[in-house]
Amino acid sequence: MEKNQSAVTVDGKTRLLGLIGNPVEHTLSPDIHNMLAVLCGVNTVYVPFRVEPEAVKAAVEGAYALHVLGLNVTVPYKQAVIPFLAEMESLAAAVGAVNTLVRTSAGYKGYNTDMSGLYRAMREDGVSLEGEQVILLGAGGVGRSIAHMCAARGAERIWLLNRSREKAERTAWEVREKAGRDCITALGLSAWKELPDRKYLAIQATSVGLFPDSGHAVIEDADFYRMIHTGYDLIYRPARTRFMEFCQAAGARAYNGLKMLVYQGVEAFELWNGLSVTAEQAGRIYEMLSRRMGLL
Repeated sequence: MEKNQSAVTVDGKTRLLGLIGNPVEHTLSPDIHNMLAVLCGVNTVYVPFRVEPEAVKAAVEGAYALHVLGLNVTVPYKQAVIPFLAEMESLAAAVGAVNTLVRTSAGYKGYNTDMSGLYRAMREDGVSLEGEQVILLGAGGVGRSIAHMCAARGAERIWLLNRSREKAERTAWEVREKAGRDCITALGLSAWKELPDRKYLAIQATSVGLFPDSGHAVIEDADFYRMIHTGYDLIYRPARTRFMEFCQAAGARAYNGLKMLVYQGVEAFELWNGLSVTAEQAGRIYEMLSRRMGLL
Protein backbone atom coordinates (compact mmCIF):
# COMPACT_ATOMS: atom_id res chain seq x y z
CA MET A 1 0.00 0.00 0.00
CA GLU A 2 2.76 2.44 0.93
CA LYS A 3 4.51 1.67 -2.35
CA ASN A 4 1.46 2.71 -4.38
CA GLN A 5 0.88 5.83 -2.28
CA SER A 6 4.38 7.11 -2.97
CA ALA A 7 4.34 6.37 -6.74
CA VAL A 8 4.82 9.38 -9.01
CA THR A 9 3.99 9.91 -12.66
CA VAL A 10 6.50 11.83 -14.76
CA ASP A 11 5.39 13.79 -17.82
CA GLY A 12 6.32 16.97 -19.66
CA LYS A 13 4.92 19.17 -16.89
CA THR A 14 6.70 17.45 -13.98
CA ARG A 15 8.84 19.78 -11.85
CA LEU A 16 12.07 18.42 -10.39
CA LEU A 17 13.01 18.61 -6.71
CA GLY A 18 16.09 17.09 -5.17
CA LEU A 19 18.72 16.76 -2.49
CA ILE A 20 22.41 17.60 -2.75
CA GLY A 21 24.93 16.25 -0.28
CA ASN A 22 27.62 13.61 0.16
CA PRO A 23 26.71 10.89 0.94
CA VAL A 24 23.03 10.74 -0.01
CA GLU A 25 22.51 7.02 -0.53
CA HIS A 26 20.61 6.42 2.72
CA THR A 27 18.39 9.50 2.74
CA LEU A 28 14.68 9.18 3.51
CA SER A 29 13.84 12.48 1.81
CA PRO A 30 12.63 10.94 -1.50
CA ASP A 31 10.10 8.87 0.46
CA ILE A 32 8.82 12.00 2.20
CA HIS A 33 8.57 14.28 -0.83
CA ASN A 34 7.32 11.81 -3.41
CA MET A 35 4.56 10.67 -1.08
CA LEU A 36 3.69 14.30 -0.30
CA ALA A 37 3.41 14.96 -4.03
CA VAL A 38 0.84 12.17 -4.32
CA LEU A 39 -1.09 13.21 -1.21
CA CYS A 40 -1.20 16.89 -2.25
CA GLY A 41 -1.80 16.28 -5.95
CA VAL A 42 1.36 18.11 -7.02
CA ASN A 43 3.23 17.13 -10.19
CA THR A 44 6.77 16.94 -8.80
CA VAL A 45 9.40 14.24 -8.48
CA TYR A 46 12.24 14.25 -5.93
CA VAL A 47 15.64 12.59 -6.38
CA PRO A 48 18.95 12.63 -4.46
CA PHE A 49 22.14 13.96 -6.07
CA ARG A 50 25.58 13.11 -4.75
CA VAL A 51 27.79 16.16 -5.23
CA GLU A 52 31.56 16.24 -4.82
CA PRO A 53 33.03 19.15 -2.79
CA GLU A 54 34.58 20.90 -5.77
CA ALA A 55 31.26 20.79 -7.67
CA VAL A 56 28.92 22.60 -5.24
CA LYS A 57 28.86 25.84 -7.24
CA ALA A 58 28.27 23.95 -10.48
CA ALA A 59 25.51 21.90 -8.85
CA VAL A 60 23.57 24.95 -7.63
CA GLU A 61 24.00 26.90 -10.85
CA GLY A 62 23.29 23.84 -12.99
CA ALA A 63 20.11 23.07 -11.07
CA TYR A 64 18.90 26.62 -11.63
CA ALA A 65 19.73 26.41 -15.34
CA LEU A 66 17.69 23.20 -15.55
CA HIS A 67 14.69 24.93 -13.89
CA VAL A 68 14.85 22.69 -10.84
CA LEU A 69 12.04 23.93 -8.59
CA GLY A 70 13.94 23.47 -5.33
CA LEU A 71 16.65 21.59 -3.49
CA ASN A 72 17.33 20.30 -0.03
CA VAL A 73 20.93 20.54 1.17
CA THR A 74 22.45 18.07 3.61
CA VAL A 75 25.91 17.54 5.09
CA PRO A 76 28.49 18.71 4.36
CA TYR A 77 27.12 21.57 2.23
CA LYS A 78 24.70 23.53 4.44
CA GLN A 79 27.20 26.38 4.59
CA ALA A 80 29.08 25.73 1.35
CA VAL A 81 26.07 26.61 -0.83
CA ILE A 82 25.57 30.07 0.70
CA PRO A 83 27.89 32.05 -1.64
CA PHE A 84 25.87 30.81 -4.62
CA LEU A 85 22.43 31.94 -3.38
CA ALA A 86 20.53 35.06 -4.45
CA GLU A 87 19.28 35.70 -0.89
CA MET A 88 18.58 34.07 2.49
CA GLU A 89 15.70 34.26 4.94
CA SER A 90 16.60 35.94 8.22
CA LEU A 91 16.93 32.95 10.55
CA ALA A 92 19.03 30.97 8.06
CA ALA A 93 21.26 34.03 7.70
CA ALA A 94 21.59 34.30 11.48
CA VAL A 95 22.83 30.74 11.90
CA GLY A 96 24.78 30.66 8.65
CA ALA A 97 23.33 27.38 7.44
CA VAL A 98 20.62 26.41 4.97
CA ASN A 99 18.95 23.11 4.19
CA THR A 100 16.36 24.26 1.63
CA LEU A 101 16.75 26.22 -1.62
CA VAL A 102 13.65 27.81 -3.14
CA ARG A 103 13.69 28.99 -6.75
CA THR A 104 13.10 32.73 -7.35
CA SER A 105 13.43 34.89 -10.45
CA ALA A 106 16.91 35.97 -9.32
CA GLY A 107 18.29 32.62 -8.18
CA TYR A 108 17.77 30.34 -5.20
CA LYS A 109 16.73 31.68 -1.79
CA GLY A 110 18.08 29.79 1.22
CA TYR A 111 15.96 28.68 4.17
CA ASN A 112 16.60 26.56 7.25
CA THR A 113 13.63 24.28 7.87
CA ASP A 114 15.53 22.12 10.38
CA MET A 115 14.64 24.65 13.07
CA SER A 116 11.05 25.27 12.05
CA GLY A 117 10.58 21.52 11.60
CA LEU A 118 11.69 20.82 15.16
CA TYR A 119 9.47 23.59 16.49
CA ARG A 120 6.46 22.25 14.60
CA ALA A 121 7.12 18.75 15.93
CA MET A 122 7.35 20.12 19.47
CA ARG A 123 4.09 22.02 19.14
CA GLU A 124 2.37 18.87 17.94
CA ASP A 125 3.67 17.12 21.07
CA GLY A 126 2.25 19.92 23.24
CA VAL A 127 5.63 21.48 24.04
CA SER A 128 6.16 25.25 23.86
CA LEU A 129 9.52 27.00 23.98
CA GLU A 130 8.09 30.29 25.25
CA GLY A 131 9.26 30.91 28.82
CA GLU A 132 11.01 27.53 28.90
CA GLN A 133 14.32 26.61 30.53
CA VAL A 134 16.20 24.58 27.90
CA ILE A 135 19.25 22.34 28.23
CA LEU A 136 20.85 22.05 24.79
CA LEU A 137 23.49 19.36 24.39
CA GLY A 138 25.93 20.16 21.59
CA ALA A 139 27.21 23.34 19.93
CA GLY A 140 27.92 21.95 16.48
CA GLY A 141 26.09 23.06 13.35
CA VAL A 142 22.74 21.66 14.44
CA GLY A 143 23.19 22.82 18.03
CA ARG A 144 23.94 26.38 16.85
CA SER A 145 20.77 26.40 14.77
CA ILE A 146 18.64 25.07 17.63
CA ALA A 147 20.11 27.63 20.05
CA HIS A 148 19.09 30.47 17.72
CA MET A 149 15.65 28.93 17.27
CA CYS A 150 15.08 28.57 21.02
CA ALA A 151 16.02 32.21 21.57
CA ALA A 152 13.83 33.39 18.69
CA ARG A 153 10.87 31.37 20.01
CA GLY A 154 11.05 32.93 23.47
CA ALA A 155 12.93 30.45 25.65
CA GLU A 156 13.64 32.13 29.01
CA ARG A 157 17.14 30.63 29.23
CA ILE A 158 19.19 28.20 27.19
CA TRP A 159 21.89 26.24 28.98
CA LEU A 160 24.30 25.22 26.22
CA LEU A 161 26.47 22.25 27.25
CA ASN A 162 29.31 21.18 24.99
CA ARG A 163 32.57 19.24 25.27
CA SER A 164 34.43 22.37 24.23
CA ARG A 165 33.24 25.23 26.41
CA GLU A 166 35.08 27.67 24.14
CA LYS A 167 32.96 26.57 21.18
CA ALA A 168 29.82 26.87 23.29
CA GLU A 169 30.85 30.40 24.31
CA ARG A 170 31.17 31.44 20.66
CA THR A 171 27.68 30.17 19.92
CA ALA A 172 26.29 31.83 23.04
CA TRP A 173 27.78 35.17 21.99
CA GLU A 174 26.20 34.84 18.53
CA VAL A 175 22.80 34.02 20.01
CA ARG A 176 22.89 36.94 22.46
CA GLU A 177 23.84 39.33 19.66
CA LYS A 178 21.06 38.13 17.37
CA ALA A 179 18.38 37.87 20.08
CA GLY A 180 19.30 41.18 21.68
CA ARG A 181 19.02 39.72 25.16
CA ASP A 182 21.05 37.69 27.65
CA CYS A 183 19.22 34.39 27.31
CA ILE A 184 21.97 31.75 26.99
CA THR A 185 24.71 30.36 29.23
CA ALA A 186 27.60 28.25 27.93
CA LEU A 187 28.98 25.41 30.03
CA GLY A 188 31.19 22.37 29.61
CA LEU A 189 29.41 19.01 29.57
CA SER A 190 30.60 18.08 33.05
CA ALA A 191 29.24 21.33 34.49
CA TRP A 192 25.62 20.15 34.36
CA LYS A 193 25.77 19.74 38.15
CA GLU A 194 25.99 23.53 38.39
CA LEU A 195 22.53 23.98 36.86
CA PRO A 196 19.77 25.36 39.11
CA ASP A 197 17.64 22.63 40.67
CA ARG A 198 14.49 22.57 38.54
CA LYS A 199 12.90 20.74 35.60
CA TYR A 200 14.14 21.37 32.06
CA LEU A 201 13.32 20.72 28.45
CA ALA A 202 16.40 18.96 27.04
CA ILE A 203 17.42 18.77 23.37
CA GLN A 204 20.15 16.30 22.37
CA ALA A 205 21.90 17.73 19.30
CA THR A 206 25.14 15.71 19.20
CA SER A 207 25.89 12.59 17.14
CA VAL A 208 26.47 10.50 20.28
CA GLY A 209 24.14 7.50 20.16
CA LEU A 210 23.78 7.50 16.37
CA PHE A 211 23.56 4.00 14.82
CA PRO A 212 25.64 1.86 14.89
CA ASP A 213 27.25 3.35 18.03
CA SER A 214 23.87 3.36 19.73
CA GLY A 215 24.82 2.18 23.21
CA HIS A 216 25.97 5.55 24.52
CA ALA A 217 24.56 8.91 25.61
CA VAL A 218 26.49 12.17 25.77
CA ILE A 219 25.80 12.26 29.54
CA GLU A 220 25.36 8.93 31.32
CA ASP A 221 24.72 10.02 34.91
CA ALA A 222 21.14 9.13 35.89
CA ASP A 223 21.00 12.16 38.20
CA PHE A 224 21.19 14.45 35.17
CA TYR A 225 18.01 12.99 33.70
CA ARG A 226 16.03 13.55 36.91
CA MET A 227 16.19 17.26 36.00
CA ILE A 228 14.37 16.72 32.70
CA HIS A 229 10.62 16.85 32.09
CA THR A 230 10.83 16.31 28.29
CA GLY A 231 13.75 15.15 26.17
CA TYR A 232 14.20 15.42 22.41
CA ASP A 233 16.93 13.46 20.68
CA LEU A 234 17.45 14.68 17.11
CA ILE A 235 18.71 11.19 16.19
CA TYR A 236 16.08 8.84 14.72
CA ARG A 237 18.26 5.76 14.16
CA PRO A 238 17.92 3.95 16.48
CA ALA A 239 14.31 4.87 17.19
CA ARG A 240 14.90 4.65 20.96
CA THR A 241 18.30 6.08 21.79
CA ARG A 242 20.24 5.70 25.01
CA PHE A 243 19.43 9.36 25.80
CA MET A 244 15.73 8.54 25.48
CA GLU A 245 16.10 5.48 27.68
CA PHE A 246 17.70 7.58 30.41
CA CYS A 247 14.93 10.19 30.12
CA GLN A 248 12.16 7.62 30.33
CA ALA A 249 13.80 5.78 33.23
CA ALA A 250 13.73 9.09 35.12
CA GLY A 251 10.03 9.58 34.37
CA ALA A 252 10.43 12.13 31.57
CA ARG A 253 8.75 12.15 28.18
CA ALA A 254 11.18 11.36 25.36
CA TYR A 255 11.01 11.75 21.59
CA ASN A 256 13.36 10.90 18.74
CA GLY A 257 14.12 13.00 15.66
CA LEU A 258 11.82 11.27 13.17
CA LYS A 259 8.98 13.77 13.54
CA MET A 260 11.47 16.62 13.11
CA LEU A 261 12.69 14.93 9.91
CA VAL A 262 9.11 14.73 8.65
CA TYR A 263 8.31 18.35 9.43
CA GLN A 264 11.52 19.83 8.04
CA GLY A 265 10.54 18.06 4.82
CA VAL A 266 6.95 19.28 5.07
CA GLU A 267 8.13 22.87 5.55
CA ALA A 268 10.39 22.64 2.50
CA PHE A 269 7.59 21.11 0.41
CA GLU A 270 5.26 23.93 1.42
CA LEU A 271 7.84 26.56 0.45
CA TRP A 272 8.42 24.99 -2.97
CA ASN A 273 4.77 24.53 -3.83
CA GLY A 274 3.02 27.44 -2.08
CA LEU A 275 0.59 25.21 -0.19
CA SER A 276 -0.14 23.95 3.32
CA VAL A 277 0.29 20.31 4.30
CA THR A 278 -2.36 19.16 6.76
CA ALA A 279 -1.59 17.45 10.06
CA GLU A 280 -3.34 14.35 8.70
CA GLN A 281 -1.08 14.28 5.63
CA ALA A 282 2.04 14.79 7.75
CA GLY A 283 0.82 12.01 10.03
CA ARG A 284 0.58 9.65 7.08
CA ILE A 285 4.18 10.45 6.16
CA TYR A 286 5.27 9.80 9.74
CA GLU A 287 3.39 6.49 9.81
CA MET A 288 4.90 5.42 6.48
CA LEU A 289 8.44 6.14 7.68
CA SER A 290 7.79 4.46 11.02
CA ARG A 291 6.63 1.29 9.25
CA ARG A 292 9.56 1.38 6.87
CA MET A 293 11.95 1.64 9.82
CA GLY A 294 10.18 -1.21 11.65
CA LEU A 295 8.81 1.00 14.42
CA LEU A 296 5.15 -0.04 13.93
